[in-house]
Amino acid sequence: MFAFLVRRVALLVVVLVGLSALTFVLSHLVPTDPARAALGFDASPDMVAQYRREMGLDRALPIQYVRYMGHLLVGNLGVSIMTRRSVAEDLARTIPATLELTVASLVLSITVGGALGVVAAVRRGSIADTLATAVPVAQLSTPIFVLGLLLLLVFYRWLGWFPYGGRLDPGMAPATITGLHTFDALIRGDWSTLRSAVVHLVLPAVALSNLTLAEMTRITRSAVLEVLTHDYVRTARSKGLSEWRVIVGHVLKNAAIPVVTVMGLRIGFLMGGAVITETIFAWPGIGRYAWEGARNVDFNVVMGVTLVVALLYALINLGVDVLYSILDPRVRLS
Repeated sequence: MFAFLVRRVALLVVVLVGLSALTFVLSHLVPTDPARAALGFDASPDMVAQYRREMGLDRALPIQYVRYMGHLLVGNLGVSIMTRRSVAEDLARTIPATLELTVASLVLSITVGGALGVVAAVRRGSIADTLATAVPVAQLSTPIFVLGLLLLLVFYRWLGWFPYGGRLDPGMAPATITGLHTFDALIRGDWSTLRSAVVHLVLPAVALSNLTLAEMTRITRSAVLEVLTHDYVRTARSKGLSEWRVIVGHVLKNAAIPVVTVMGLRIGFLMGGAVITETIFAWPGIGRYAWEGARNVDFNVVMGVTLVVALLYALINLGVDVLYSILDPRVRLS
């Protein structure tokens, strides 16, 4: 296990260095002057030139990259052109919002999609199975931005059941522990903040979980159907065990491996989809921050977000690989 972790961490460092170089080059190929974008079109040429010198934009691209990597080694991600703050500081503010949205979407996908998949597999050929097979097709055909706009139109504009924008009601500024408002409110027993955080979280989480929930339903159904054909399931039934005990005690654990595989990969998709979702719902997370950075040609923001998301995605996949050996003792990490 230790040797496996050391190899994966070493490979992760190589991947991050390569990704940083690729992202740095591609971001600088955009035919826009970041100094002009930061100062505005009314700035004089002298002001633009001075800004370029201060930010190191007047140097050759390889020198800029080496300088950036040198700062990165000491944890310095640079300063954002948009906010005039450290990118690391901005990421510390925005990452908790995206993590909260991603976790909520993942929980919704696993609970609802998993339950629908199990019911469809156990009642194969029934109306429930038909619906669980047909509905995901419609979900997979609906883009996130279309569903998000429909949710806002129906539940915010017409019905007024849910608010738009932000993570809490205006005027609320509770003390944070982790930055996850729902978790922090539960720890403190602050039920008014918890209610506000959940209400603001519902629509973005539903929109973001749409595709993952559909895929979770299909994968769970297929995995459970495959496990139900095994001899140990027939043996458990022949012993007189109830269908509930057979499903919970014998089927779900063995059907979990392909489901865990898909969920580990879909977490990266959820974080990528957060760019669209957070922009539509004005959610102050890393996705919206990345969009604003790309729109304003903010190189440091684009680099910082890319590296952080890549790091999180790699760590999540490492955790999924370790979880394999826990769910199935036959799996050996080598």
